[in-house]
Amino acid sequence: MKNIIVLGAGMVGSAIALDLARQHQITATDLNAEALNNLKQKDSSITTISLDVSNLELLSKTILPFDFVVCAVPGFLGFKTLETIIKTGKNVVDISFFPENSLELDSLAKKHNVTAVVDCGVAPGMDNLILGRYNEELKLNDFECLVGGLPKVKKWPFNYKAPFSPIDVIEEYTRPARYVENSHIIVREALTDVENVEFDKVGTLESFNSDGLRSIIYTMPHIPNMKEKTLRYPGHVEYIQVLKSSGFFSENSLKIEGKEISPLEFTSKILFKEWKLNPTDEEFTVMRVMVKGVDKNGKNTTITYNLYDEYNPETQTSSMARTTGYTATAAANMFLDGLFIEKGVFPPELVGKHKRCFEYILNYLKERNVVYKKEIIL
Repeated sequence: MKNIIVLGAGMVGSAIALDLARQHQITATDLNAEALNNLKQKDSSITTISLDVSNLELLSKTILPFDFVVCAVPGFLGFKTLETIIKTGKNVVDISFFPENSLELDSLAKKHNVTAVVDCGVAPGMDNLILGRYNEELKLNDFECLVGGLPKVKKWPFNYKAPFSPIDVIEEYTRPARYVENSHIIVREALTDVENVEFDKVGTLESFNSDGLRSIIYTMPHIPNMKEKTLRYPGHVEYIQVLKSSGFFSENSLKIEGKEISPLEFTSKILFKEWKLNPTDEEFTVMRVMVKGVDKNGKNTTITYNLYDEYNPETQTSSMARTTGYTATAAANMFLDGLFIEKGVFPPELVGKHKRCFEYILNYLKERNVVYKKEIIL
């Protein structure tokens, strides 16, 4: 049993804390007292602390007594939080999905003899892990990930619920999307190249470009074609494009009757109620990861992993929390069990290259009924 601190007690952070509490002594932190109280009611063995992680000196002092850290803070806090964790000399699994390049902290982690596994969720996360494994077995030509978290009940006009802040979702719709085509990095607007795709148990969804490749642009530059696309119900993109094209996502303030108003903040406030995912709302996660390449015998091979996961009504745990949080807890236990001992910053593709780490995480998820179904086409 290890003494672990979980930074962040939101929807995903709480799922992480509850899962790790099966085997370890857990302390969870957050600034939101209600989130901490809800977590404590679910498992009284978890210690809770009110903590502002932006106070870096206090953060360092708080994490110092612990054996391991899991970071589940909002993205805008993620980079500085992770940097501070590393400087404190603590090994960490991170799912804050910050916009900065995590590999910039690699030399710092090596200097402090720290292992930091980053982007360790469902996507980014499991798609990277799968890519890293098959990069060892095939000469890869293509990688594609299609992924989305969606409500079971559609509500017009957006047919969408967000497990995190609307402003983070809007950033996904506004940040330029990078993908790799014929060994060149292509940059396009998000929400482009809309295609309809069929999925078992779900039906037709629309996919569109989003900036999801993250670290693999740098760690897998030898793969000539790589793309990640987001999934939504058909029609969602058109409504978002109307808002985007009309200026509702602009950060430039407008003066209305003498008051400065940011269109982006205004839109986020409106969409918060429209998109809010309540604790008992039924939703699901769907993902398809495809790799294509040539095996050691020179045969063209396509390998696909499909995920379909639903909200768990018994534990009242959202699918997004399950698929993201349990990947993080799998990685934490993998490290604590001694399967991964390298020092530095490691996105999941650099962990998945090790077969025993890959199998450990898949089996850990399967034990929690998060099942990735594999298909091979020769």
